[in-house]
Amino acid sequence: MKKLIAIICVLLAIFIGMYIYQRQEKEKIVTAEEVSNIEQYISKIYMWKEVTQEALPTFDSINNAPETWIWEVVKKNLDIYEEILYDEIQEKAKEIFGKDFSKKFPEEGNDNFLYNPGQKTYQATSIELDSNNDAFLLNNIEKTKEGYKVEIIEYIEDYSEENNTETNEETEFMIHIKNTQEEEIANVKNTEGKDKIIEQVKANIDKFEKTTINLKLEENKLFPISCIRSKE
Repeated sequence: MKKLIAIICVLLAIFIGMYIYQRQEKEKIVTAEEVSNIEQYISKIYMWKEVTQEALPTFDSINNAPETWIWEVVKKNLDIYEEILYDEIQEKAKEIFGKDFSKKFPEEGNDNFLYNPGQKTYQATSIELDSNNDAFLLNNIEKTKEGYKVEIIEYIEDYSEENNTETNEETEFMIHIKNTQEEEIANVKNTEGKDKIIEQVKANIDKFEKTTINLKLEENKLFPISCIRSKE
């Protein structure tokens, strides 16, 4: 009888161990919905190199991120660009960057928002964009205690006319795929679509910079914790 009880206890321990292991493994799985949410959020904070120097800067805390990038991100995500109230700017920053964000928008305005003392409102400054499209590709996502550790591949789609070679009299031309050092890595016809661009980036993955973004998941919303860039 004691032997039977011992066998049952061993089997029960194995079963419990397997259950815990399977549950832990299941918790590590990143769903398609999570991937979509992460991609959408990074798209909100991924900027333009010609405006903010880096499309996505490195920082160990969101409060140490470059000022220009922070307020350009806020500007990008506002629904209006004229007669903006101070609180609207500050609230949008909190909405994007989370409760840990403590930077205060300067009341006198800055290069991103011009202050109108008569109306006590702000107006978003205009920006000039070049023909390069700063882009990223999700490469790896790991779940963490706080949220996610996300590795992206950064690249540039160059649509500039001086670099294009028309292949016929219609609208077909070459898109030049470059890394962030603006080294040309591959060429894709505009008629081949986004999937072909992604295919070329993946095929030459070691020639592009990788950036790791640590994201906090709080109340079903994502916020940046830190951003580290490395090139293999």
